Amino acid sequence: MLMVSVIIPNYNHAIFLEQRIESVLSQTYADYEVIILDDCSTDHSRDIIEKYRGNNKVATILYNEVNTGNTFKQWVKGIELSKGKYIWIAESDDWCEATFMEEIMSGLLQDESCVVGYCQSYCIDGTNSIRWQSSYSSLSSYITGDRFINNYMLAGTAIFNASMAIWKKDSYSLISNEFLNYRFCGDWLFWIELSRHGNVFISGKLLNYFRKHENDVSSKAGIDGVNFIEELKMFHLLYKRKWISYEGLVKGLKSEYVQFKVVERILTRAKRIQIRNLFFAEAGTRLNLQLFYMGFYSKYVARKLFNKVIS
Repeated sequence: MLMVSVIIPNYNHAIFLEQRIESVLSQTYADYEVIILDDCSTDHSRDIIEKYRGNNKVATILYNEVNTGNTFKQWVKGIELSKGKYIWIAESDDWCEATFMEEIMSGLLQDESCVVGYCQSYCIDGTNSIRWQSSYSSLSSYITGDRFINNYMLAGTAIFNASMAIWKKDSYSLISNEFLNYRFCGDWLFWIELSRHGNVFISGKLLNYFRKHENDVSSKAGIDGVNFIEELKMFHLLYKRKWISYEGLVKGLKSEYVQFKVVERILTRAKRIQIRNLFFAEAGTRLNLQLFYMGFYSKYVARKLFNKVIS
C-alpha cells in the first residue's frame, strides 16, 4: 500500500462535517492520513473538528485566522503539509462509500503511468434527494491523458467534484499554479493540466456523494454568470498555451454557448455583453459562424432547460 493524504478543506460546513469526516475514517483502505483545514469558519465547525483531535488517522488540524476566500489556496496548503504519495481532496460537504479509496487506489496502483483516478458520483441536494448521477460505460478502464481531455474535459468536466478523485502527488510539481487565479473553475483547469502528464483511471462505480445546496458557491456563480467568465477565460488560456487544439477550443466554447443561452435572459445586460465578447475573443470567423448557427439550436435548448436550471 502507498499512503494517501486526505485533505478536508472546510468553511462553514458544520452541518455536514461530521458525516464527511466519518466517511473518511471508515475507509477500508488502511494507509492514509487526514489533514483538516478550516478557513476561519463562523459556524460551529471548530467544535466538530476538535472531536477528532487525537485520532490516530488525523495528522494535522489547522485553523486559518483570516478567511482566504479561495478553496484552491487551501488545497495548496494541504498539499504542502501532506506526507502521502497520493492526494484526495475530500470536500467538507460531501461524503462517500467506505470502499471509495480502495477502489480508486486499486486502479491507480495497477498502472504506474496513471496520474489521477476517479469514480462516478451522485449529486445530492440539501435534503439528501438524488438530483442526478454520473455514469460510465464500463466498471473500470484506463485512458491516455490526451484522449481523456479531448473526450471528457472540454464539453464540461467529467471530474466535476474534487471528492470523486485521487491523484499522484509527484505530478503536482509538473503543473502551473494558474488554477489559483480562478475561484470557480480552478479545479477544472487543475484536472486538465494534471491529465496532460499521464493516464487516467476511470471507475464506473457510484461511490461518491456530491452535495449541492443553497450555500454552494458554484451554484450561485452559475446564476449570476461569473462561471461563464472564468470558464471562457480558461478555454482561451488552454488554447494559447497549446494544451488543446483549435478543434478542442471550438468544442469547449460550443458547450459553453449552449449553457449560456439557457440562462442568458436572467443575466444583467453588462454581464451578457462581457460574456459574448469572451466567446469571440481570438476565435476567428470560423468559430463566429459556428456560434451564430448554434444560437438557433440553443434557443430550443433554453426553452426546455431554463426552468430546470434555475430551480
